[in-house]
Amino acid sequence: MAVLGIDFGGTAVKLGVIEHDVLVVSDSLPTTGTAEDLEKAAARAKTLLGSTPPAAVGVAVPGVVTDEGRGMLQANDKYAFLRHLDLVDWSVRAFGVAAVVENDARAALIGEIHGGCADGATDAVAVILGTGIGTAAVMGGVLVRGVHGHAGILGGHVTIDLAGPSCPCGNIGCAESLASARALREQLPELDGYDDLIARAAGSPAFDEVLTRHLAAWGATVVTMCHAYDPDVVVLSGGILRAGDVIRRPIAAYVDRHLWSSAHRPRIVVPTAPELSVMRGAAALAARDRDAGRGRKTR
Repeated sequence: MAVLGIDFGGTAVKLGVIEHDVLVVSDSLPTTGTAEDLEKAAARAKTLLGSTPPAAVGVAVPGVVTDEGRGMLQANDKYAFLRHLDLVDWSVRAFGVAAVVENDARAALIGEIHGGCADGATDAVAVILGTGIGTAAVMGGVLVRGVHGHAGILGGHVTIDLAGPSCPCGNIGCAESLASARALREQLPELDGYDDLIARAAGSPAFDEVLTRHLAAWGATVVTMCHAYDPDVVVLSGGILRAGDVIRRPIAAYVDRHLWSSAHRPRIVVPTAPELSVMRGAAALAARDRDAGRGRKTR
């Protein structure tokens, strides 16, 4: 049976149809930041599905999910139209199936421990270096959510510089405010895409200084997640990782140097298709919910 995964990402809405844990077809749409994204996503998904309705639907959003798991509570101005919108009911109207709604970083981690670079891991964390810094954790095979749904996903909003700038989240000196992809582009406007990091890795001292600061901030974020959740595996993902070992190796070295002396040194892995992680994970969560008998169909 087909499972539909939908990822409301920073620049695009990604959609995919999964059958027997295999991605059959996928597509993406540029975001408009308006409710039009929902209409276009539903129409494109129906095209991908063809005449067969989905057995389950998973929707990933770039923010905190409501306590009831029906929509997005907050995302710091991203996808403002999604705030408090009931995505479960939207899915029922669009596809005849109640969606499972989850934070995108959590979905990405699930996507990688189910057939991805961390396949089979039961204790893992994700640090996703994108427009912001997303994080998630799985302990004993269970997603860490906390009483109010905020646990595990705010690793990018831990203060790493008490004299740092204010962050939109309300904190100061967050890793996200200091070293997100947005901050990197602002500080290195001459950078021609993430692949250019490889060519510039041995570039000017000014370039190297900025990159070194960012690498330390990213490494500190990973260390925080490891101290908090004691994982076997760290999934390091996001657009910045297109530069490969230019980014992964310095972060791994930083983590090895700064972890508590007796702490486990986790395996640090990078997805081969990071653009699909969230959508695959959303579908996996929906399929698991269906198999547990919690899903509901209306037609």
